[in-house]
Amino acid sequence: MYLLALMFGILLLPEASTLRCYECTPDDSGTCTPTPKECPGQCAAKRDVTYSGGSRVEIISQKCLKAEECVDHSINYGLSQTKVTTKCCNTSDLCNTQTVPELQSKPNGRLCYYCDDHSCTNTLMCEGIEQYCVSLTETRGGQQVTKKGCASNYICTAKDKFANITTSCCQGNLCNGAISSRIAGLVLLAPPLLSLLGTSY
Repeated sequence: MYLLALMFGILLLPEASTLRCYECTPDDSGTCTPTPKECPGQCAAKRDVTYSGGSRVEIISQKCLKAEECVDHSINYGLSQTKVTTKCCNTSDLCNTQTVPELQSKPNGRLCYYCDDHSCTNTLMCEGIEQYCVSLTETRGGQQVTKKGCASNYICTAKDKFANITTSCCQGNLCNGAISSRIAGLVLLAPPLLSLLGTSY
């Protein structure tokens, strides 16, 4: 009898409710129109800011995210830096209209090596939540390309997001090695990594 009641209880349980969230991914002109979408996870407002070559590019978007993806993160290669701020909510439908501030940029005392066109022996002062030194390598056309710099915890624990790229993180000043590297074509690695950060959400 108890088993029968349990079975009926399971069958009559209401389906897990979904949340309606705004979704808005800017086009090439930097604009978009928010549209409601059913989301199984949480609603999110997100700000991506990239600094490279003296320029600053900012993308503000709205979307659905899993709870584990609602994390601020930052990665700094010395010659370029990407900072992502995310605010999630599940309190009500269409709740992801909040303003998302840019991550702070104050030096945090951590020192790491970074690479330029000649070597990977340059030193970089990490900022904000960048508590790790990172080394990334990718093989392209039979040639190994290396990037080094500072990273936040999310970059180091979400290594699967970087397809075909080996990521190694460590804590401690200058722990990511001062080894020179063959870095011809170094600039080829930066765009896909920055793009991955933006599209992983």
